[in-house]
This record gives sequence, structure tokens and C-alpha cells, in this order.
Amino acid sequence: MYSEVQTESMNDIVMRYAPLVKRIAHHLLLRMPASVQIDDLVQSGMIGLLEAAKKYDLTKGASFETYAGIRIRGAMLDEIRKGDWAPRSVHRKSRKVAEAIKTIEMRTGTDAKDHDVAAELGMNLDEYYTILQDASGSRLFSFDDMLEGDDSAIERVAGEVPSPLDGLQSDAFKSELAAAIAALPEREKLVLSLYYDEELNLKEIGQVIGVSESRVSQIHTQAALRLRARLGDWG
Repeated sequence: MYSEVQTESMNDIVMRYAPLVKRIAHHLLLRMPASVQIDDLVQSGMIGLLEAAKKYDLTKGASFETYAGIRIRGAMLDEIRKGDWAPRSVHRKSRKVAEAIKTIEMRTGTDAKDHDVAAELGMNLDEYYTILQDASGSRLFSFDDMLEGDDSAIERVAGEVPSPLDGLQSDAFKSELAAAIAALPEREKLVLSLYYDEELNLKEIGQVIGVSESRVSQIHTQAALRLRARLGDWG
């Protein structure tokens, strides 16, 4: 049984799905540092598209566009990983933020507020916000990376891992992730919803909620760090 994609030439596939590659590239670029170039993302995305065309299996259930989108995004994230822009100090400080959030929430049973996290880390709010800003483009705390940037996620959707346990683990993780997102503070939940569901960029989100673009970036990063803290048992 062959899909329409499998009967098309590679050139036809590139022409047909180039807009998908560009759309994903521009979506990722919105919160990447200036060192990340759109042309690099598009080029790596095209490689991901061609790999998707070669490996796509209609019998696995996922539509080609869904499968290709994951492969394209994964290839772009791989490209960003290769040129990881954030120094180790940024990663180290970001991990400390996640640890502080987890410590506060386990101790109090409530959402860790900005000033609580800053106090736990022994710094003022401006210093705390600087850490969030520095980490805002880091692939370690990219929400896309959590969901579908890693090979295991790609393999799960592609059906390339035969063990039935993988499906159960995937479903369990998605359930836990959905619950963790639902339990986020309202502003963080709203930012994620506007960014991922409504596909607004950071500037547009800032206009909606009445804060600066940089503040939206900080809120987005804090939401990702909070999710990391709450889902830490998933490794």
C-alpha cells in the first residue's frame, strides 16, 4: 500500500512541503537568539523533510504532514544543538532555578512566585529575570524540545520502536504533561496557549497581556522551567 507521498519524486515533495518547512522555521526563530539564522533552519528542515519522505510508512497511522512536521522540527533543533549558543553558566543557573522552584513548591504546596525563587537563590528580582532572559532561547528548556525534539519522541510517532511499552510510556507522559500544564499559574498557562495553540509571536502575546516582549520571553522560560521541575521524574 503506497501513499501519495511515496509515489512523488523528491523534487515534488520539496516543492509541495517547502511552505511547511518555512512556517516551522519562522515559528522557532521567534524565540531564538540573533545568532540563529533563518536560512540555517530552513536548510536543516529541508534535510528533515527528505528524511521523512524516505522513512514514512503509511501503515503506522500518522499522516505524512504530521510525521514530516516532527522530523523537520527535530532536524532544526538538532542544528541549534550543534551551535548551542548558551554558555555552561547559563545552563547551570537554569538548572538551579528549576531546582529552586521544585524545592519551594514541595515545601509550600503552592506555585513558586518570582520573588520566592529569587529569594531561594539569594538574589534580587532583576538578577533572577536576567537568568530567565539569558535562558530564553536555550534548547535545554525549549518547550518544543520537551515535546518532540528528541529522537525517542520522533520514533514513537513514527512507529519505529516496536515495544508496546513505548506507547504506554508516551501516553503516560502526555497525560502527566497535560496535567502539569493545566496546573501552571494562569499567566504562564496563557502565554503557552497563545504561543502554541494560537501561534502568536512574543510581541503579539505581549500586546494581548500588556507586558513587554522580553517579559513574555521570561514568562515562557519560567513556565518551561516549572514544567521541568514538576516532570523531573521523567528524566
